[in-house]
Amino acid sequence: MLETAPNADVLTADDPLYEELYDVRREAEAIGNAVDVDAAIPRIHALRSAAPVHKGRLRELLGLPVHQRHARAAGRQHWTVLSYDACEAALRDPAIFSNSVQGHDNPAGEKTMGILEMDPPMHRAYRRTIQPKFNMPEAMGWWREHTIDTIIERLIARMKQGERADLNLDYCARIPVYTITTAIGLDGDEALRFRHAYLNSTSSSRTVTMEQRLANAKIVESTVLGLIERRRAEPQDDLVSFLLGMKLQMPGETPRPLTDREILAHAKLVMVAGGGTSWRQMGIALFALLSHRDQFEALRSDRALIDDAIEESLRWNPTAPYFYRMVTKDVEFQGHHIAEGSVLELGLGPANRDPWRWERPDEYDLFRPKLTNMAFGLGTHRCLGMNVARVEIARGIEALLDHFPNLRLDPDAPAPFMTGGLEQQGVSGLPVLLR
Repeated sequence: MLETAPNADVLTADDPLYEELYDVRREAEAIGNAVDVDAAIPRIHALRSAAPVHKGRLRELLGLPVHQRHARAAGRQHWTVLSYDACEAALRDPAIFSNSVQGHDNPAGEKTMGILEMDPPMHRAYRRTIQPKFNMPEAMGWWREHTIDTIIERLIARMKQGERADLNLDYCARIPVYTITTAIGLDGDEALRFRHAYLNSTSSSRTVTMEQRLANAKIVESTVLGLIERRRAEPQDDLVSFLLGMKLQMPGETPRPLTDREILAHAKLVMVAGGGTSWRQMGIALFALLSHRDQFEALRSDRALIDDAIEESLRWNPTAPYFYRMVTKDVEFQGHHIAEGSVLELGLGPANRDPWRWERPDEYDLFRPKLTNMAFGLGTHRCLGMNVARVEIARGIEALLDHFPNLRLDPDAPAPFMTGGLEQQGVSGLPVLLR
């Protein structure tokens, strides 16, 4: 990590929470799902070549320990879906393949529901209350002007003080979490503490006790609910104030304002997803370019290639390679009879490397023909924040090219590699020379 003056703010400070919260391998070990990511890929390819759909969990098919990602999936028959066409068919049919498997209980046992586990028409109604703030015009306008560009400028200025950096910790980890924090309306120094509290309030972490989970859940709720109360009294130009002004329109019901707990659910979703998946995906995009020097140089010479470079990184290694769906009724699917109540494990990562769709699918090639990939999902639950994520990554890479034209991997540091779990992955680190 770079050293910073003692009076630097939390965005540019050497806070030890960065290393705790933004280490992909440590994150997977804490959850209990760490694997050798690179070693698993050829075995998954072999399964996909044998058949697009297999009975059983992917981890069981690979001979790996089972990781229970969703409590509602426990004890159910699982099916693994690996081809592009099969994944697309499931994602396009939410009536049969429901997102309700995502649901969970909070540490106090209270039932909670956010838009991730909702199905139409409820999902559509709730999503409409927040979607307008995440459309591309807003991402290129409000998000850039309000958060992204200023944050990147300050981080670039910090890195200019040194000769080396770890882009994972000094750059990729910081842009998304502070972008989201500022947008929500929280103070900058609350960003890391909020993320730390949330991650340690869920049942996914094996490193905290139930007492600690309950305490962290209270921190999360009091932080956001306190912000909602302040914004109700004095609205500002932020996401919570925006949500306070929106109306929920459920079919056949009178439009009404969102409740505080509905706003809380929205805020937790964008804070955790925006501060987690965007961090890892930005690291993957930079890893792809820095480890393919010819394509890095092509992008440096022609900035019009930036969108292609990002889309190819999403196809090549999406940070969230697997989505899950609950089967709502007996169905014939890809030659199999799948019973109601079963769970589909949709391999969006393997689908993005389906050789029936892409030539040389394991290679990163920003010049390949443009085809839609599944990194952000498809259909009803296509990622809410994908436009903001794309702008963050694009602006972040362009700023590095502007200010560090000789940017390159540090040959004296350990070489970066893909790590994490089957269910979430990222780069081990990005040690670079800046000059």
